Amino acid sequence: MRFVIARFPFDLTKSGVLESMKGVKPEQVTGESVIIGRRTYPVMQVGQVITRQDRRDFSAGEVLRAMSRLGFTCCGLPRAAAPQRALSPLQQASAMLGAPAAV
Repeated sequence: MRFVIARFPFDLTKSGVLESMKGVKPEQVTGESVIIGRRTYPVMQVGQVITRQDRRDFSAGEVLRAMSRLGFTCCGLPRAAAPQRALSPLQQASAMLGAPAAV
């Protein structure tokens, strides 16, 4: 398939990506990632290897779209838990006693 990453066209195949990443040791994953084979790689490392460009030249979104269209499993950033509303001391005591929560 043809993909445009950092304004350059690339003809990528799933087997070609697997071959390119063969023997590449994964860096520590701190954000978005791509599972290639049995290894999890940071998306920017994958982009650098398959495009042979500097990581500053492309975005993670471009690489994620390409990898997901090729059939690789992509993992985004973990979602932060929604902030919970603070309970007043009276509501907290009622909850501890098993009373229904007051809205």
